[in-house]
Amino acid sequence: MKLSPIALFVYNRSWHTQKTIEALQKNTLASESDLIVFSDGPKDNDLSRRQVSEVRKCLVDIKGFKSVSVIEKRKNYGLAESIITGVSDVIQRYGKVIVLEDDLVTSCYFLEYMNQGLDLYKNNNKVISIHGYIYPVKERLPETYFLKGADCWGWATWKRGWDLFEFDGKKLLSELILKNLTREFDFYDTYPYTKMLKEQVFGKNNSWAIRWYASAFLKNKLTLYPRESLVYNIGLDGTGTNSELGERFNRVEEKENIKIAVKNIEIKENMSVRLIVSNYFRIKKYWVNKLIQKIRKIFQYGF
Repeated sequence: MKLSPIALFVYNRSWHTQKTIEALQKNTLASESDLIVFSDGPKDNDLSRRQVSEVRKCLVDIKGFKSVSVIEKRKNYGLAESIITGVSDVIQRYGKVIVLEDDLVTSCYFLEYMNQGLDLYKNNNKVISIHGYIYPVKERLPETYFLKGADCWGWATWKRGWDLFEFDGKKLLSELILKNLTREFDFYDTYPYTKMLKEQVFGKNNSWAIRWYASAFLKNKLTLYPRESLVYNIGLDGTGTNSELGERFNRVEEKENIKIAVKNIEIKENMSVRLIVSNYFRIKKYWVNKLIQKIRKIFQYGF
């Protein structure tokens, strides 16, 4: 099995970047893997320049990989353009890629899972990607399973998959509406993915991930997921682009020793898991709304 290169995207968070690299270095396949780091350039202010400089100090003399390449951008591309152009570049050179951002701490078996998935499903056009994260649902899930669409917290794909990425969010939104798929796209009205896509279209966010999900979803492609997450997001602290505060999407424990066996399974969406994830979204939405109501009551009435 020829291992996939790892594309790591970093910007202005030195502590997060260091933790992400340290976890990757502990991976069982790190010493056999090529690491390509894309360092986005600073915005036009002193704080941004200092932060980017601190991050780049973390990238000097990285050890523990087969090879390390650091690509330092002069200008600030922003998260979406950085990932889209960087993934496209690696895909053109290697034909496949494992993608991480600077706030994703991985299990030491993360690279094993990703490479095994890439190798097992490389010739199955129904499968568009491999993903290392799943929401912290209470139910016990299958070892691996498929969900329709694509995802963004520790993922991998092949050239044939990334070729389906549609840059134009307006085109994706129009197709979802025309085919009456927005309810399914939103996990049966439990998570506002359509709203996120609309906001991207109207310039309120610049999410590449919502376009990746929509591109795969509209082509009826599947992504492989693990029973337990091999990825822990340490960036849900308000420091990242498009991040949410709190631990809503993480378990309390980190993912250092989680291992998943990748085997041949039926190539179709697991509807039971889809309903479990929808229910997870629904419950979280209920309690978030209750909290908002409580805060409003406090501000309005003082109790």
